[in-house]
Amino acid sequence: MALTVYLSGEIHTTWREEIQEGAAANGLDISFTAPVTDHAASDAAGDPLGAETDPFWRDHKSSKVNAIRTKTLIRKADLVVVRFGDKYKQWNAAFDAGYCAALSKPYITLHAEDIVHPLKEVDAMALAWARTTGQVVEILKYIEKP
Repeated sequence: MALTVYLSGEIHTTWREEIQEGAAANGLDISFTAPVTDHAASDAAGDPLGAETDPFWRDHKSSKVNAIRTKTLIRKADLVVVRFGDKYKQWNAAFDAGYCAALSKPYITLHAEDIVHPLKEVDAMALAWARTTGQVVEILKYIEKP
């Protein structure tokens, strides 16, 4: 069974690569998609629409262009993995999880145990909560090759 998995969330660690490498090592037929993970490129996504002197409007335009990508890829995905890191607040990841919930799109949250409480509503709608990328790979193995 070929799956498409969208990898949402923090961009400061190698969690995406770990999941992709784990899937490849297990011969899983999975295509992975993700948001733009380069800060500068993401911040400049709206620049083709015209220069802005106010940072708010630059961010506003870029967030809308980024949302085209995110919403499209989440809709096309069979499953979404939403990673919350410990360094920054990932408001975008929480929004992606909420969007998945609204679409009835299955998602897995991936985060440390020490942030269970602030993510309780996000986790409540997830179909699984993983603490490690290895756990995510094991879930993907079960789904793809039961």
